[in-house]
Amino acid sequence: MEYVASLLVLIGLYIVLASSFNLIIGFGGLISIAHPIFFALGAYTVGVLSTQFGLHPVLSIAAGFVVAMLASFMLSLPSLRISGDYLLITSIGFQLGLLEIIKNLDFVGGASGLGGIPNVVQENRSLVFAAITLGVSVVVVVALRALVRGPYGRAIQAMRDDELAFLALGRNAMNIKIAIFAVGSGIAGVAGGLYAYYYQYLTPDQFQILQSAMILTMVVVGGMGSVYGPVVGAVLLLLLPEAITFLNLPSAIMGPLQGVIFTSLVILFLFLRPQGLVPASKRLSAEGSHE
Repeated sequence: MEYVASLLVLIGLYIVLASSFNLIIGFGGLISIAHPIFFALGAYTVGVLSTQFGLHPVLSIAAGFVVAMLASFMLSLPSLRISGDYLLITSIGFQLGLLEIIKNLDFVGGASGLGGIPNVVQENRSLVFAAITLGVSVVVVVALRALVRGPYGRAIQAMRDDELAFLALGRNAMNIKIAIFAVGSGIAGVAGGLYAYYYQYLTPDQFQILQSAMILTMVVVGGMGSVYGPVVGAVLLLLLPEAITFLNLPSAIMGPLQGVIFTSLVILFLFLRPQGLVPASKRLSAEGSHE
């Protein structure tokens, strides 16, 4: 039961991460893979506030949301004037650069990691965290569904589909890009806060490029621009490695094998089924216009 509950915790966390990333890359069309750094900032904010200041868990997670959202401006304000490959390269540099800074900050544990995060749930810990993370994932999916199916969602998709035409209508594309980047990054910060409280130990290695590949694969396989696609992708991509663990392969093989699987799935789906397992609904705009 403990194993199932811990797996449900991961599923809840990655549904939140994949759904928030889908807002940026799927609905906004912004090609950034720096999402794990906002996940990390939320986690480290909770770690520092809980260990050094004893802040209440709800306030710590809220602070993680704010810190991740504010940090998103460091990437979005200078780099959203560019697009495509240039934005991708900028996001990689941003992620790696901040991770190097974290590795050299003593008050967050440096490269050796940050431990001592308090255990805020004493009984049935994994079950309680599973309920919390799955509950938060439901709230996030429902909220993003309401957002993208409303008038603002139609504006986001119009900007993504034809930015020049969007600008010609007198709309401010930059403000929308910054806003969805901030919201998506802030939600990743919430996931990071929950992650910190559950695992109680953080190291920079937990938020490396492999995390980017994993979240991207969930969105691509599930369906970019689809509300429920990242949910399906997260569940599938978390259950698949768990199935592989039953092969009892050495850890030196398991890590690289997961990276190969994620990369191969992205390439296969981009070429063979670019719409993903759950294609984006063509009725979104139509439904929104009748609301």
